[in-house]
Amino acid sequence: MDLDVFVSAHRAEWDRLDALLRRQRRLDGSEADELVTLYQRTATHLSLIQSSAPDPQLTGRLSQLVARARSAVTGTRRASWRDVTGFLTRGFPAAVYRSRHWWVPTALLSTAIAALLGWWIAAHPEVQASIAAPSQLRDLTRPGGEYETYYSSHPAASFAAQVWTNNAQAAAMCLVLGIFLGLPVLWILFQNMLNVGVGIGLMSSAGRLDTFLGLILPHGLLELTAVFVAAGTGLRLGWTVIDPGPRSRGTALAEEGRAALGMAVGLALVLFISGAIEGFVTPSGLPTWARIGIGIAAELAFLLYVYVLGGRAVRSGDTGDVDASERSATLPTAA
Repeated sequence: MDLDVFVSAHRAEWDRLDALLRRQRRLDGSEADELVTLYQRTATHLSLIQSSAPDPQLTGRLSQLVARARSAVTGTRRASWRDVTGFLTRGFPAAVYRSRHWWVPTALLSTAIAALLGWWIAAHPEVQASIAAPSQLRDLTRPGGEYETYYSSHPAASFAAQVWTNNAQAAAMCLVLGIFLGLPVLWILFQNMLNVGVGIGLMSSAGRLDTFLGLILPHGLLELTAVFVAAGTGLRLGWTVIDPGPRSRGTALAEEGRAALGMAVGLALVLFISGAIEGFVTPSGLPTWARIGIGIAAELAFLLYVYVLGGRAVRSGDTGDVDASERSATLPTAA
């Protein structure tokens, strides 16, 4: 495409659109129709220039023009409580439900790996010796040792906040780094499962596996589920880079990336709940069965939330992406 000829042919339309946008008075009916028509044409021109003859200065000018025109056509929109409700009852559970074919296998495989690592460590004293000195292992696993006092070593509120921050960062990293073909996600996931496996192995070798499970299950069920959801979504995002399906790679990544970004907000709320359980319930004086029961109840509530509300939202056409009115316009592509 000859950029100079293209600019000469359409400069008048762009200038007219700019003039309409600068009008101080209210546009009449014919001017409003003209504004919409010029906005659509200019958006098409911008797409053509970006794909055929990218010019930074011209692209910047037209991008600003299209953004101003879009704002004038659609109107300024502010977030409301209805948006929050829609996100919590449709958008977030729909995104998690759509990713279930990724995070459910991720959860099952990761749990199996943690169990195998725990068995391997418990069955091989030489592996335990490579982890820490015998005296250090005793300090970790004895009654009142570090594994038990860890959950009550700080005030409950500050401990819950610290745990929430760390877990939210891990989940966000899984979601963001998934675009690198999912490889960093696998490493983050392995590190988490290794930590769990070491705890299982060491406490099991000391004959105190029941104590360990009583400490980790109340908060760990919901916490690990959130991590598995983030990891599965990150892996799905990485696979989108390899195989975008019938969509263009850019469109596919934009759609899945927006859904993943929204999921990060939702998972932060889930991890806030698990952090509160870890800070206030896990170290509490409640019986073990009561603490584990609270953890199971929280896990079942989350799964019901995803499969009931999320399944209903997906069946009604929700994908977890932003509303169509909030997305950038795209040109049709050849199949």
